[in-house]
Amino acid sequence: MDACPRYEFYALSAPPGRRKIRPTLDMLRNATLDKGQTFPGSPDCGDPDKEDVEKEGDDKDVEADKPKSEPIRFGWVTGVMIRCMLNIWGVILYLRLPWITAQAGIGLTWLIILMSAVVTSITGLSISAISTNGKVKAGGTYFLISRSLGPELGGSIGLLFSFANAVAVAMHVVGFAETVKDLLVEFDVEMSDPVNDIRIIGVITTTLLLGITFAGMEWEAKAQIVFFIVIILSFISYFVGTIIPTSKEQQSKGHFSYKSDIFLQNIMPEWRGEDGSFFGMFSIFFPSATGILAGANISGDLKDPEAAIPQGTLMAIFLTTMTYLAIAATIGACVIRNASGNLNDTMMATNFTGDCVGLGCGYGWNFTECTLNGTCKYGLANDYQAMSMVSAFSPLITAGIFAATLSSALACFVSAPKVFQCLCQDNLYPFIGFFSKGYGKNKEPLRAYGLTYLLAIAFVLIAELNTIAPIISNFFLCSYALINFSCFHATITNSPGWRPSFRYFSKWTALFGSIISVVIMFLLTWWAALIVVGVIVVSLAYVTYKKPEANWGSSVQAGTYSMALSNAVNLVNVEDHVKNFRPQCMVLSGPPNFRPALVDFAGAFTKGVSLMICGNVLEGQDTSSANDHDEQVQWMSSRKVRSFYTCITTSDLRTGARNLMQVSGLGRLKPNTVVLGYKQNWQMDSPHSLESYVGIIHDAFDISAGVCVLRMRDGLDVSRKVKAHVNQGFEDPEATLALDNKRELEAPAVFWGRGRGMGGRKRGGQNPSGCTRMAFGLCGSKMSRPEDILEPKQERNISEAFRVVGADKCLETVFQGKQKKKNIDIYWLFDDGGLTLLIPYLLTRRKRWSRCKVRVFISGQIANAEQQREEIQFLLNKFRLGFHEVVVLPEMKWKPEETSLKEFEDLIAPFRFNEGQKGQEAVEEMRKEAPWKVSEEDLQVYKKKTEQHICLHEILQDNSRNAALIVVSLPVVGKGACPSSLYMAWLETISKDLHPPVAFIRGNQQDVLTLYCQ
Repeated sequence: MDACPRYEFYALSAPPGRRKIRPTLDMLRNATLDKGQTFPGSPDCGDPDKEDVEKEGDDKDVEADKPKSEPIRFGWVTGVMIRCMLNIWGVILYLRLPWITAQAGIGLTWLIILMSAVVTSITGLSISAISTNGKVKAGGTYFLISRSLGPELGGSIGLLFSFANAVAVAMHVVGFAETVKDLLVEFDVEMSDPVNDIRIIGVITTTLLLGITFAGMEWEAKAQIVFFIVIILSFISYFVGTIIPTSKEQQSKGHFSYKSDIFLQNIMPEWRGEDGSFFGMFSIFFPSATGILAGANISGDLKDPEAAIPQGTLMAIFLTTMTYLAIAATIGACVIRNASGNLNDTMMATNFTGDCVGLGCGYGWNFTECTLNGTCKYGLANDYQAMSMVSAFSPLITAGIFAATLSSALACFVSAPKVFQCLCQDNLYPFIGFFSKGYGKNKEPLRAYGLTYLLAIAFVLIAELNTIAPIISNFFLCSYALINFSCFHATITNSPGWRPSFRYFSKWTALFGSIISVVIMFLLTWWAALIVVGVIVVSLAYVTYKKPEANWGSSVQAGTYSMALSNAVNLVNVEDHVKNFRPQCMVLSGPPNFRPALVDFAGAFTKGVSLMICGNVLEGQDTSSANDHDEQVQWMSSRKVRSFYTCITTSDLRTGARNLMQVSGLGRLKPNTVVLGYKQNWQMDSPHSLESYVGIIHDAFDISAGVCVLRMRDGLDVSRKVKAHVNQGFEDPEATLALDNKRELEAPAVFWGRGRGMGGRKRGGQNPSGCTRMAFGLCGSKMSRPEDILEPKQERNISEAFRVVGADKCLETVFQGKQKKKNIDIYWLFDDGGLTLLIPYLLTRRKRWSRCKVRVFISGQIANAEQQREEIQFLLNKFRLGFHEVVVLPEMKWKPEETSLKEFEDLIAPFRFNEGQKGQEAVEEMRKEAPWKVSEEDLQVYKKKTEQHICLHEILQDNSRNAALIVVSLPVVGKGACPSSLYMAWLETISKDLHPPVAFIRGNQQDVLTLYCQ
């Protein structure tokens, strides 16, 4: 019975013991159910009460299995919005925004803030789209990018983002340490010198933060709430301080409350120092905007990441942007750039006789001396603690600085290990698996916390905020660029799987955000941008080379499909031209790992050049051998053979091979050359198999395809029968024996085994490579199938006794080994359009075969041998193949030796008609009954051809015994005119007793080589 749609069929998070399994197609079609029996996990659609009871039972089980302490989960406000706002309201807000306003002016400061907001807003929209396209797990930014763009770019950004957050911890801690150091200076306390004081305070603070993170996410979340309240109070204190009347001390430090002339003067920039430029200020400010990923980075600790990340992130961006704009405008309207802080620098107290410089003069203060000398210690341009000076209650600003820096540092301290732990769990890089282990109910990455602590300490020792900030900017900008590109790429691929519930984004804004992030990277710090790009390229190359077993349904996979489909469709409109001819091969290999030499031979001249498809024909209705598709493709990939693999089930071999030739391929990507193995045991196999084999060659010519038949001295098939694993604890020996006999007699499955002549348990037919099909009922099927629970008891617990296995992926064939300075001998006896020359030429382009010398042998007369040689050499030169040795063979016209003739007669003797004195009608009747047999008339008709092939064998023995490869023109005869046994006898005679591989090649008599350039 069919199962109703259920959530459990699609959810992967259910415990294995209670996971519902949708019935497979095989279950629905082939399984036999007893009365009242149902599929596991499939409720009765017609009986809702039954489903409710089952669901209630499941709920009870879930309740009973619940752990005593559930992991802590956060909503969108506390988990994302507050966390992002705290990370954005960092050290830059309190300690650098007034200074940036003094340098860039209010106008350009607003532009810097808005530019940052544009980048972060676009990135926020992209994050919202990606995070709502399916269930989000732990790993934050790394998880979002890796599952969208794949492990190659995802792994790179995981490393960079983890490192960037670890460095950000140092940046915020150094900001905190600067404030503490300034407080100590006010109270005339100094531990060492200013730089070392920052280092000491920074190390102590980082250690305390490590203790909080070790306490767990619950304590970290409570600390963040306290920090948020403190920051809000500090903002209230600041804005109140801009309104209330100023004291003499505040005025001496440049604060005069809201004044229009101060606002107008501070609108324009006034660059100072080495960092005095627009992008210099931008590089210092931008790290403050990078906190938008703080919520996404703890995606594994959110109740509903798909809803929380978009809501919390976008709201945090809006509120913090408004805060930055308001503070830049208000402090720029209240505080002048230069002030001495000396209460005696009033116009009344000084005896200044010259012109007063600066806006302070209009308010009764004379800061001319320190302004001209550059010694002013206060004012927007000189005092990093300007917000504290403006505030109504300065300790609140100090508390706000502590809260902002510590909360941002704490958020980064949590983000870096969380992201790095997810990266380590995916096993993309070596030597980092140690950090993947989690502890406690929240799986806290304690080991990764320790690593983050060490990195943060290393950068804290720099003790210079303006040096650390630009380094972080490039790492975060690179992350933003890849997030936006992920969203853009997923959209343009038109993948049906890209269905984000968040709709308020555009692929073009995402692309713009990606481009502008990269541009800003290089405008800020070009050398740091190059380092970031270099790290990404190296890690990308490593992951691409290692090819981790990660299938995440990325947009890169969707894009690959989209591009392949588009190119295949466009290729349909491209007309064929001889210059673009490529031998696109259908290799009748059976399972590829059964005949590695045949697969390696075809792969050697098609890799990177043309299409290659390995085909497997199964006779009967059993499809168990077709289930190893992925295994065969993986085997070919491990041998670096670029080929498709397809399997077809038909009633007989020849029909299956013909179907493969006709329907394989796509548009112009269709096979035009059929490659098959030589039938080694044709003399012992059934006549039907012999007819089928030769018929396949004729069928290939019928569709105007070229044919290549490869013969190896020791054969091609390396498959072997091995004993499979048997679970003795669950097996009934008597039932096994009974089932073995039953399946042996009844099973329709056909598997390819090594040819064993007419003996053994052979069931008619022959595969294209000359190996007998062995029918073993237990061979090749799966040992533990889910549907086994529905089979009869005796069959359910019985695993296979034998299975047929192919070659190991490490097995090296002659076509994979490096060839020495040997010869490739081409016997171009018949003009087929050039395929006989083209395939050896493509082989010589491979590094393994490049040292081989190619010799071309042609048939000719002694009288004009030199003329023929020059003519063919001229032709080869025009073909530009690089073949410089041509040998004329007048021996082809000679009569073969008697011993050779006798051997041939003995070869075909078993296939001769016993015509006797029978009449013509009787002979014709015999031909119809046994078309493979050879009559006296056939021998007379093909006498000259037979003698040529016998002579050719003698020539091969003399000239090519030590060649690396022998290529011979494949004989072509009229369809139905030549008996198949006679045809096979020719091939046998030509290639027998030769050590090198022999390839019989015949084109379709159409040009594949050209002399011309058009």
